[in-house]
Amino acid sequence: MKLAKLLILLTLVALVLPGCARHHRMHHHGYRGGDAAIERAKQDVSALVDKSIQDSQKAEQAKATMENIVAEARQSRQQNRQFHEQLYELNANYAATPEEFLKILDEMNSRRMQSATKILRLRFDMKELMTEEEWKALTDGMAEMRGRYRPRYGDRGKKEGSAE
Repeated sequence: MKLAKLLILLTLVALVLPGCARHHRMHHHGYRGGDAAIERAKQDVSALVDKSIQDSQKAEQAKATMENIVAEARQSRQQNRQFHEQLYELNANYAATPEEFLKILDEMNSRRMQSATKILRLRFDMKELMTEEEWKALTDGMAEMRGRYRPRYGDRGKKEGSAE
């Protein structure tokens, strides 16, 4: 039984730590857009909201809700970094037990779910402000904009002109 728990834990650590390492390499080598990219994206989304929603009062409410979503995403990202640091420290501790890793992973997953739930609630609050046509215009515009701020998952590792 202990061997099964240990194998599960080692599998979790093997999956989590490389992802964390990739995240930190990208952050330290400047691959991430950081706050400047977030500010540009916020300006672009704000302009898109103004274009998509005719009622200026509703547009301002939608932009305020979008600010709350961005703030929650930033806080969640910071919490994730803190959890990853705890995992790095624990990984360096030879005497660390599987339970110690699982406690951090449980808390990390709980916080992620809380944040995702809050963002989802805010998304529906924003949607309620708009008509179906305004929502479609906004989400279509955001889909077009998305490529400027992050690569699409299907495009990773492809060479230009490749049909893969």
